[in-house]
Amino acid sequence: MNSNDIRQSFVDYFVERGHLHQPSAPLVPHGDATLMFTNAGMVPFKNYFLAVETPPGPRAVTSQKCLRVSGKHNDLENVGPSPRHHTFFEMLGNFSFGDYFKEEAIEFGWDLVTRVWALPKEHLFATVFREDDDAYDLWAKISGLPPERIARCGEKDNFWAMGDTGPCGPCSEIFIDRFPELKKVPFEEGEANGRYLEIWNLVFMQYERSEGGVLEPLPKPSIDTGSGLERVAAAMQGHDSNYGTDLFLPLLNAAAELAGTRYTGSFDQSPEGVRDTSLRVIADHLRASAFLLADGVLPASDGRGYVLRRILRRGIRHGMRLGLEEPFFGKLLPELTSLMGDAYPELSKAEPSSLATYVREERSFFNTIAIGAQKVQEAIEQAKTSGSGILAGPVVFRLYDTYGLPIDTVREIAEEEQFAIDEDGFSSALEEQRTRSRTAAGGGKGLSAEVRAVLVGSAEPTDFKGYEQLSLEGAEVIGLARLEAGEDDSSLGEIVTSLSAGEKGLAVLDRTVFYAESGGQVGDAGEIRTGDTVVRVTDVTKDAGVFLHAIDLVEGSLEVGARVNVNVDVDRRRRTERHHTATHLLHAALRSRVGEGVRQAGSLVEPERLRFDFTHDAPLTPTERRDVEETVNTWIRQADPVVVTSRPYAEAVADGAMALFGEKYGDVVRTVDVPHVSLELCGGCHVANTGQIGGVAVVAERGVASGVRRIEALAGAAAESHRASREAELHSVENELGVAAGQSLSEVLALKERLRDTEKELKSTRMKLMSGSNSNGDAAGAGEEEVAGVKVLVREVDAAPMGELRSLADVLRQRLGSGVVVLATRADGKVTLLAAVTEDLAGKVHAGQLARSAGEAVGGKGGGRADFAQAGGKDPGSLDGAFSAVRSAVAEQLSAAGSP
Repeated sequence: MNSNDIRQSFVDYFVERGHLHQPSAPLVPHGDATLMFTNAGMVPFKNYFLAVETPPGPRAVTSQKCLRVSGKHNDLENVGPSPRHHTFFEMLGNFSFGDYFKEEAIEFGWDLVTRVWALPKEHLFATVFREDDDAYDLWAKISGLPPERIARCGEKDNFWAMGDTGPCGPCSEIFIDRFPELKKVPFEEGEANGRYLEIWNLVFMQYERSEGGVLEPLPKPSIDTGSGLERVAAAMQGHDSNYGTDLFLPLLNAAAELAGTRYTGSFDQSPEGVRDTSLRVIADHLRASAFLLADGVLPASDGRGYVLRRILRRGIRHGMRLGLEEPFFGKLLPELTSLMGDAYPELSKAEPSSLATYVREERSFFNTIAIGAQKVQEAIEQAKTSGSGILAGPVVFRLYDTYGLPIDTVREIAEEEQFAIDEDGFSSALEEQRTRSRTAAGGGKGLSAEVRAVLVGSAEPTDFKGYEQLSLEGAEVIGLARLEAGEDDSSLGEIVTSLSAGEKGLAVLDRTVFYAESGGQVGDAGEIRTGDTVVRVTDVTKDAGVFLHAIDLVEGSLEVGARVNVNVDVDRRRRTERHHTATHLLHAALRSRVGEGVRQAGSLVEPERLRFDFTHDAPLTPTERRDVEETVNTWIRQADPVVVTSRPYAEAVADGAMALFGEKYGDVVRTVDVPHVSLELCGGCHVANTGQIGGVAVVAERGVASGVRRIEALAGAAAESHRASREAELHSVENELGVAAGQSLSEVLALKERLRDTEKELKSTRMKLMSGSNSNGDAAGAGEEEVAGVKVLVREVDAAPMGELRSLADVLRQRLGSGVVVLATRADGKVTLLAAVTEDLAGKVHAGQLARSAGEAVGGKGGGRADFAQAGGKDPGSLDGAFSAVRSAVAEQLSAAGSP
């Protein structure tokens, strides 16, 4: 069987036996803050096993995408050298939620492995937990395996627990003999040396472990099966390594072709083995990165995005070892999509945006490597001058932290120069930075957090009525806190039983109609009243389901236990609703007009405006921007109904509802549907039909991060006001230019052209003046002299843009033919110097070292390439000393190079 057949046969087998086929959950766990990534097949069903949620059926079967690159399950460094370690893998799993147990689970597993997959029974072993006599007897009865091929194992390998407390139970596994032609050895020996390979793992969840470690039987024991597709494929296709299977070999061959080599399957330290290790890293990391991108993760400097960036950069470094110096991941992506796109359609849908992300990230890293390598070389040269053969820890850390250079790359460059790096010093500097970050993150008095925790901890979740109504009578005040500004702008506060006029605070009610900030939508504002008391609500947030109303006491007093009437600012809410529904339409229009690779990356919905962040690799063209805006306004003019319903999360996603990356959803979710236009999971407030929005105007579009763009737009009256303002502005421009309506653009373009011509003339005149003589009347050859037989031109010139100074240095260097040019200019109490050296002096005079000497002389620093460098300082009065330092440095370098 090929891998697709294996996957499908597993699913079909269990569907025929009453299991509900559940599609793979994303690699980003849904609603589980304890995990960075889905790292096992049971993760999506965790709440079912914990009885927190009710499963849609008692049996399930999946082929689950998994990633192990963080926490205790981190296989990253083993990928490449190892024949079976991967970052990304697929876990085949069948599950019973209190339905069948050991006998059926063992029978299913044995029947599928030996009958459907036709693996020889004589090559198989079973393991059980040493105390699990039930499982041992069942294996003997169902499989007919002799006692020597049913091994009893210890708790480390054959007892599973979700944590220190909670569900747990014994495990049972199926192993296959990878070399059956050899003489049989005891199971312990074969398992230790890798001859016997695990292909199936059954977890019998039958106990609940208490705080004291006592095991109590669960009322409804469950089954969690895990079978790694990559291992099964290797066993069924007769390969010693997972990388020999059809899941990897096409990717390996494609990568090898790009590198002008071939994959041989070597795992030793020979040149072939080193090369094949890099090819395996690329193939594995392509799979991991492509699936992360398809699930909405983008490269970033922290969190999941940082893990993705680390995977990509490790793959790029191995590509560089193979001689790949241009972006290559995107060239391999179509091969992966061809292999796995049918099983995982999200790969195909995300391919355009993934390709753009690959190119952008790879180019950025190649640039980082180029700049960083130069910085490493400079650090090595500096260390050599002090007679050291080691790069100090703080220096290595600066290269890592400031220039983004991976420590492996620093190490490789240093080794090429026969240099070592101070590993302990680097680790120490890294830990110091982490400590500073933790300290900074934990700064402040933290008193507001304590007040907030008490308010939340003493209250039940607030009953929110604000979808159906905007006013409410008889809500009870169940918690109050007084707030006042501290000297450092932190919020000091205390739990109180009453507040008086003029005080600010937080109030918790048992019921409310005020929407609490979430999902990008700001909180409501309005009033709370009771008797003569008037309270202004300025914002609402929530924590653990408890709504916290930020309040100003305008008149009277407010006490815990009081019954109050609450009223939302209706006009403000309606304006917010228009902008929120417009955000959904904008998202749909972007996906329709720009591409389905567009994903929401953040949003802000306010009464006055909306902001929408989305994944895209380039600015929108003027045509795309107009198309998006017009598409949204077309949908608004259609006055389509906006249908809001609540339903199970799995059902909503199966119907195509857009779930936003990073958001947490409950078992039952709220969907907002504009039929045939947009279907999203959303807990926000919306108009009843699109016509109520009135209209939308896109006012800005720009980049906010690598691969992320931002649109700012206005809806309703705000959009109308914006258009009227722009029209008035256009009339003013036409009047100022003295042109008729519709002619202002052509007139502005003509003015810009004339301005460019004038600037060119000005630049040309300035260059002629500076290259000939300056404002002090210096002649063209002024400052030119010979140092040790080499022409050296040292000159101060009038202040000019840096680009022009560089051009002037080039002109003067060409005029010399052979020699050194050093220019200096003063401005705003600072001095800038440029050093340029002609090509024939390469290896004799280094411009970077000249700039360093000049920079030190004027109280600054300098450096750069061998042929061109720059320095700066804060002491213009020492410029003559800098020129002298340059002449001395030229003489010293020529002397060291052996020049006359």
